[in-house]
This record gives sequence, C-alpha cells and structure tokens, in this order.
Amino acid sequence: MKSTGSGLGRYDDKMANETTPLITTVTVGEVRRRYPHQTLRRLCTLALSCSLIALFITFLVTVVFAPPHPTPHRWPGHDKKRLSYEELQKILLETPSAFKAGEWSKYYTSGPHLAGKNLSQAEWTSDRWNEWGVKSEVVAYDTYINYPVDHGLALLEKPKSDAPDAETWKVAFKATLKEPALEEDPTTQLDDSIPTFHGYSASGNVTGSFVYVNYGTYWDFEDLIKANISLEGKIAVARYGGIFRGLKVKRAQELGMIGCVLFTDPGDDGETTEANGYDTYPNGPARHPSSVQRGSVQFLSVAPGDPTTPGYPSKPGVPRAPVDGAIPSIPSLPISYVEAVPILKALNGLGPKAKDFGKYWTRGDGLEYKGVEYNIGPSPDNVVLNLYNEQEYTITPMWDVIGIINGTIPDEVIVVGNHRDAWIAGGAGDPNSGSAVINEAIRSFGEALDKGWKPLRTIVFGSWDGEEYGLVGSTEWVEEYLPWLSEANVAYINVDVGVCSQIFTASAAPLLHNLLYEITGLVQSPNQTVEGQTVRDLWDGYISTMGSGSDFTAFQDYAGVPSLDMGFCGQDDKWPIYQYHSNYDSFHWMAEFGDPGFAYHKTMAQILALTTAKLADAPLVSLNATNYADALKEYIKKVETKLEPSQEEPSTEESYFELRARTTGTEIKGNPRAFRASLARLYGSVADLRRVAVQLDAKSEELAKKASEHIPWWRWFSKLKLIHEIRFTNTKYKKIERAFLYQPGLDGRPWFKHVVFAPGIWTGYAGAVFPGLVESIDSKDFVNAMKWVEIIDDCIKTATKTIE
Repeated sequence: MKSTGSGLGRYDDKMANETTPLITTVTVGEVRRRYPHQTLRRLCTLALSCSLIALFITFLVTVVFAPPHPTPHRWPGHDKKRLSYEELQKILLETPSAFKAGEWSKYYTSGPHLAGKNLSQAEWTSDRWNEWGVKSEVVAYDTYINYPVDHGLALLEKPKSDAPDAETWKVAFKATLKEPALEEDPTTQLDDSIPTFHGYSASGNVTGSFVYVNYGTYWDFEDLIKANISLEGKIAVARYGGIFRGLKVKRAQELGMIGCVLFTDPGDDGETTEANGYDTYPNGPARHPSSVQRGSVQFLSVAPGDPTTPGYPSKPGVPRAPVDGAIPSIPSLPISYVEAVPILKALNGLGPKAKDFGKYWTRGDGLEYKGVEYNIGPSPDNVVLNLYNEQEYTITPMWDVIGIINGTIPDEVIVVGNHRDAWIAGGAGDPNSGSAVINEAIRSFGEALDKGWKPLRTIVFGSWDGEEYGLVGSTEWVEEYLPWLSEANVAYINVDVGVCSQIFTASAAPLLHNLLYEITGLVQSPNQTVEGQTVRDLWDGYISTMGSGSDFTAFQDYAGVPSLDMGFCGQDDKWPIYQYHSNYDSFHWMAEFGDPGFAYHKTMAQILALTTAKLADAPLVSLNATNYADALKEYIKKVETKLEPSQEEPSTEESYFELRARTTGTEIKGNPRAFRASLARLYGSVADLRRVAVQLDAKSEELAKKASEHIPWWRWFSKLKLIHEIRFTNTKYKKIERAFLYQPGLDGRPWFKHVVFAPGIWTGYAGAVFPGLVESIDSKDFVNAMKWVEIIDDCIKTATKTIE
C-alpha cells in the first residue's frame, strides 16, 4: 500500500520494508519541575518518614514493655524482669546463709594460697560463680614477686676486747622464726605452711649493732636523730602498728640502716593481753605469744601494683622498669613478741629509755612484765644481730577471677571486689571472710537471676590475686581497663576483712556516705540487745577517708572511681584479739572467737548485696554530690589548722599516727600569709560547687519520684523525656570523682592522680586529704603549696562545670 498524503510521505524512505522498527526516538522538550527544590524536598520527606518510623517503633516498645502495674524501675528493654526492687531486696536478705558462709570459709582456709600459687582456688571460685549464674573467667597477669627460700635471726655476743676469747662470737639467742603447731587448730599443723617473711623484702645477710626505733614513724626517727643516736650501719628493731610496715623499712633504709626487724607488741592490744590475766589463743582471746605478722614491705604510698610496670598492666612481653625506689634494698624479717623479748632485753641499760623521749614513745609498752625496759641502744659492738634473708624473685602469673552480670545500660557499671590470696594457709579473717561474704552475695544474686531478674546496670565481680604483696591483681586490672572504667564505672565496693569482730567500720568517698547509712539501716544486727536493732543502730556512723592498703586504691586514687571499703573489723578492749597475718588467723580461730556461728558473715553478705543492688538497680545512681562539697569545705579547714601551732593532743589513733608521720622542712619557701589568703579561692569554688550540687541532688530526688510513678502508655513522649533526663543526671554523677584527677600526679609519686585523696606519704594506710597541699605545708614549701591551690581550684571548677 502506498501513501497518498503528503504528511506521510516523509516516512516513506525510512520504511523500506516490513522489518523497519515501528518505534523510533523522538526528541522532546525538557520536563518542567513542579517545585524549584525538589531534591531537597525528597530528602526532607525521607528524613521525616524515618523519624516517624523510629518514633512509632519506640512507641510500640514503650507500650509492649510497659508494665501493667506501677514499678520504680522502668527502662526500655529492662522491664522484662519479673522482679520488683522490693522482691529483689527480699531475696538478697533471705538467701545469705551463715552455714554456707562457714562452708566457703572452711574451703578457702584449708591450705596455702599465697599470691601466684592459688590457681586451683581461682578456678574453684570461677566454677562456683558460673554455677550460680554469673558468667566468670580467670584472667592472668605476669607479675614480679618474691617467695621465701631461707632466713635466720640470731643475737650474737662476744667478750670485751681484754678477755682471752675476745674474738669468739657466741650465739646468745637464735630465733626459730616459726609459729608452733596447736593441737586444737588443724590449720597450724599443715606440713606445707608458709614461712614467716616479708613480701618484696630484699635478700641479704647483715650483721650489726641494733637500735629500738619505737613504731618507726617519721618522727620516731627524727627523735633519734635529734638525740644523736647513731643509726647508720645499724639494724632497726621496730614495733608494728600505726603506719604501713614498708614505710618503717623505707625510712630506716634512707637513714643508712642495714636491716629491719619488726615485731608486734601486745601493749597495742589494749586490755586483752596475757599481762592482764587473759589466756592466750587457743585457750583464750589474747594474742598467741608466737603469732607473727607477715606482710608486704613495698613502698605502698609511692605506688601499688607490680613495681616493674607502673601505670600499665603486667602482660607477657611488656617492658619492665627497675624497682629502685619502689621496694626495699635492705633485708627485713617479721618476728613474734616472744622472740623479740631476748633482743629487747639485750638493750636493757643501754642508751636512753623510751620514756626519755616523751609520751609518744611509751604508748602501749606491753612487754615490761617480761623484763623489757625499752632502752633505745644502740647495742655495743660486741652485742649484735645477724639477720639473714634469702628470697627468690620471679615473674609469675597471678590469677584474678572476673564475673559479670550484664545489665541493660552498657556504660554504667558497678564493680565489687575482694582479694583471695593470703600470707598463710588460713586467712579466715584476711581475706577469706570477705571471700565467703562475696560468694554469698553472688549466690544471692544468682537466685534473683533464676527468677528472671536483670540489673539496670552491669555488675562486675572481682576475686583479686596478689593484694597482699601490693594490691597487684586489682591494680593491674584497673590499669588494663582504665579507658573503659573511666567511661563506665559508677562505683567500686570493696570487702577485704569482712569479719573479725562485731564492730562495723567503713571508709568511703563522700559521694557514697548516704548510701552506706541507708543500707546499714535495712539490715538487722546479729547483736540484738534491743529487738529490731539494725547494723546502723549499733554503728557509731564514723566513715574514714580513703587511704590505701586494699584493692580500692587503684579505683579511687588512680581511676577516679568513688569507692567504699567496709567490714566488721573494728577492735575494742572487750573483743578477742585478731591474729592478723599469722598462722592463727585460721578457721578454728574464726569459729571459736572471731564469728562463732558465722552470723556476722551472713550479715555482711546482706549489706554487700543490698549496697550493690541499690547502686546497680535504682534508676538514679545512689550518689550524693552535696556531701562531697561539704566534705571539701571541711578538708580545707583541716589544711588551715596545719598553719596554726596547736597544743591539742591527738584524740584518735588515726590522728596520733598522722601527727607522727608528718615530714618537716627546715627552711620556709614562699609566703605563708599569701598562701593562707589563697585558700579563700578554694572556699569560693567549693561554695559554687555546693550550689550546683544541691541542685543536682534535688533534681535526682525529683526524677526518682517521677520514676516511681506509673506513666500511661499514651504519655510515651514523657517517658522518653524522663529516661533522657535520668541518663543525663546519672552521667553527671559518674563524672564528679573523675574531675579531681590530675594526670601529672602527686609530687614524687605520679601514679597517684587524685588531688583530694591519697595515702599519707609516711602513713601508707591512713588517708590524706589534699595531699599535695598537706605535704607542701609540712615541708614549709609555700611556693609549691600555691601551685597546688591552683591545681585543686581548677579541679573543683571542673567538677562544678560537670554538674552544670
């Protein structure tokens, strides 16, 4: 067919045959956009759609997981638990068992468990925790420590120079350096008992005249120097007590002494002594005369942990630092008071008497009934001590056990710890009363887990190794996980000696004071002199400042985590003497004298479990910022009192030894008046901190009240807003303690980062407040003190900004 119209004729040439395509490309004009910003509109539409979808999902989650009845602990993903907080409390109060605590105590004290030599106990502990539903594992650190090889201590005499046998030394007394086995106490009869020795002591064989140095405090040595008592080349004989034993050795070493012998004077035991007619253990409550206090002589106030890896974890292959300045270079030995008597009596009539140095030297002299006159010496050249100490130093694994109960909020974590290692086969008080207590707390949480409970915050449990040597296991763990702890750790709870008496004691960061008062008021005391009495009713309420000497140190002083250490371990004149760090700290002693029936173990487990639960499961973290601000003000006042000459006598043992441990400067540097005036800045900054702290605590109380009220599902936006406000508030609390870290550290001991709390440089155990300031004042260096005013002021202002 041919085309007859002119219009179609244009296509005739292109349609030569039937195979030519019937569709061809036709050029058309550009489509006009309906809107000038169409791409932007599409993006906005997409974003809005995603937001609506997210809000709808959140709405569904809120509705689905909203409980049908009011509950104080609602959180997305957290309301699946079938336990109210009241039900959890009931479990944690009813589950701990005195019988079970006694069972755990008997296991831990059944054989030696020295640091680095207790893998079987670590694995047993991990197995029990896993059985109770707490996922656990053993974590190893390669640490530098020592083990005893041999030792000896002898009093040698020879006749005066004009005698025929003047060159012949005779052994006047040779110490056994042993604690006799007792028929009544199976622990003391073990063949593999651990010898008496000091952790981190130096090997050596030294002979020399000896000097009685009282407690070996800084001022005890100063008194001797002022009295022109020759110390260089001599052996120090010091009594335990007051300050950390390693600092006694440290000061003796600095003054050129060649060795140190430490003994426990029963005069420090108060009323309950053999001299006062009390029977000694195992027949009575007084100290066994052959009881020997083992322990570490690491320079704990300089830095804890592995002395070869300061500031970083002791992992295989890491570089090792020299130990100079961290542990002693002179040998030392611990002895019993029964074996100290011949040595002290050899000084009778030699040099001045202790009473010639005043009241600080006669406090607790308890061996006069044994014929000791407490002369200072030194002994003459023909009456000397030979001190022999052989130690094997090695790098060996230590084993921490870490257990975890995962919570809903991943970046809010509570850590709870107790150390497992002991100097002896026993350790029923230190540390394994705490081990039994933490086991019972974990077993109780296991019961709650079985009933469907899940904590709001993650709980981490630590069974630390190597605490006795120098807080090694916990310090290495903190150093390894410092970034995570800095981000997530809300608080650390420590139980070391959980029970060795009926008297509750505690030390804590001010943020945790209110929590401690609250929880002790919930737990019934085993000592019901009046029906219904709680632990709080019988406790004097005194909370000491954080120092050192246990596993809270790395958390509080290095990581800036508010910490708490507690236990029934106070002493008074009526209570049986605790056989500290000796073979007689045994299961038998605990069952007969320390805690018959293990009732206080049960009570301590209840306190620990409830404290952990409140921190882990309350919507608002149980910290109080106002208490911190008030405490800082009191600490500044305490610093001011150091500027005034005081005739006031120390009223407590803690203040007594704090006084005797102060260093002293000879030359004033800077302007004391200008320094005093600068403290006004600190008062002002603390006032600002208190103002915002009060507001924060009030906001926390308001949010806690809202969280306890039921929010209907249709108010889902209000619920989300509340959750956001709670998170925001909790984060502020979490960061307050971190604000007081100063990364260069304290003068001469940079490992310690906290500007408010640290162990006293010459006490070791007791806590010092504003240590940089206090040490500068003691040294009369007001130039350095002004530097620390600047540093502390900056930290206080940082804390204020954190809260604002």
